[in-house]
Amino acid sequence: MSQSLDRALTVLDGLARGARTLDELAEEIGVHKTTVLRLLRTLESHHFVRREGTRHYRLGSALFDLANQALEEHDVRRSSHEALAALNARTGHTVHLASYEDGEVVYIDKYEGRHSVRMYSRIGKRAPLHCTAVGKVLVAAMPPAERRELAYALDYLVMTPHTITTPEAYLAELDRVQKLGYAVDNAEHEDFIHCIAAPIRGAGGEVLAAASISVPRILLDYDGLLALVPELRAATGEASVHSGWTGNGKGH
Repeated sequence: MSQSLDRALTVLDGLARGARTLDELAEEIGVHKTTVLRLLRTLESHHFVRREGTRHYRLGSALFDLANQALEEHDVRRSSHEALAALNARTGHTVHLASYEDGEVVYIDKYEGRHSVRMYSRIGKRAPLHCTAVGKVLVAAMPPAERRELAYALDYLVMTPHTITTPEAYLAELDRVQKLGYAVDNAEHEDFIHCIAAPIRGAGGEVLAAASISVPRILLDYDGLLALVPELRAATGEASVHSGWTGNGKGH
């Protein structure tokens, strides 16, 4: 990667965390502020960056346009919308749609619940594979050899006292997910939230994405969460049909 491109991407990454001054960006990147100013002027001319007042810079509209276009490329996002929106309306709980990318979960859609508790997730946010229900669904769908290789390559960051911390435990969990057809995050990623997830399949039975219901534990106990599994699987089945699945491919 060219040095200028690398620096420009670092600038955008810095601005993604909030407004920055020229001096702050120069310090973050470790270069003179005249170099950063040249980058900012180029980015600003293409609307990737905008000035706020006289000193601060923020992300510009072009970046959001690109993000929206990238999301629209996810056909599963469009084909799942009706089923997942209806699931959200029926249950009142937060519904996520997630895909696998470069060893992580990426949230590609989100339907907010009616309760006041807000969650870590947002569209475009990445999350670990080992402690999210959607991550378990996505990895369980992989061929056994690939699944095992990935399990032994993961960093098992401990997020809560319930987080899976070894490849052996993770592989055993993935076996359960494959047999049951759904996954559970029992307060493994955020200690006040638990989730269930199920796969959305394409025409050949391949798993295109995972959808989940996430609920604060204070609002619904574990048995209550599991009682939502039929509702979730009905919605992911409907989304799968809209994505081309006929029920004749592999999987549940």
